[in-house]
Amino acid sequence: MQIREATEKDFEPVWEIFREVIKTGDTYTFSPKTPKSDLKKYWFADYMKTFIAEEGNKILGTYIIKPNQIDLGNHIANCSYMVNPEEQGKGIGKKLCEHSISFAKESGYFGIQFNIVVSSNIGAVKLWKKFGFRIIGTTPKGFRHARLGLIDTYIMFKEL
Repeated sequence: MQIREATEKDFEPVWEIFREVIKTGDTYTFSPKTPKSDLKKYWFADYMKTFIAEEGNKILGTYIIKPNQIDLGNHIANCSYMVNPEEQGKGIGKKLCEHSISFAKESGYFGIQFNIVVSSNIGAVKLWKKFGFRIIGTTPKGFRHARLGLIDTYIMFKEL
């Protein structure tokens, strides 16, 4: 498996992953009805870098990295990760996270902050903690989970 910066030719397979991940309404704030036309602003905007993990010609996962805030807050990165649901449990999320931490350090970021990690996404919380992220805040009832209703979200941070 290799991780590389995404190109225009990756838009369609990234859309397929994005669509499959958000359709369950249990991990991301994107509406399950998000149209394909919105992917450019959510995953391929000019102010972010988009990466993909691929094996052969198959894209297994993707992540974005961008400044968490503008101007005086742009030294902290923000990342989002998605793995093709058919490929989950194979260590792809781990590899994407490792890559993002290295890329953030090389890019001069001082830390990475996840603004909204759904508390019921136990696998993600566990993985981020393995990489040294810690929960620095909780938003009570910060997410409208498709099955569980209103549940808490976490703000997680890792200093670089």
